[in-house]
Amino acid sequence: MEAMKDYVAHLDNKKRITLRGAAYQYYNVKEYENGCIILEPRQLVVPEGISAKTLSDMDRAVSNFKKGDISPAIDLSDF
Repeated sequence: MEAMKDYVAHLDNKKRITLRGAAYQYYNVKEYENGCIILEPRQLVVPEGISAKTLSDMDRAVSNFKKGDISPAIDLSDF
């Protein structure tokens, strides 16, 4: 694979590197012992909603609570 850009970057006083013309705002960084650094673009998105399985688990927990099917109280007085 051929490089799309080739330039020298340097650390600033706060030990940061600036990416020129970066296409994304967020990157996942992987740094290896041999000195290689891999940047993978990330896009932060709002989740679509709560999954059906999670909603089912919540319904079951509330149902158990209403029936009185709960675990014994935890003593937090030591904390």
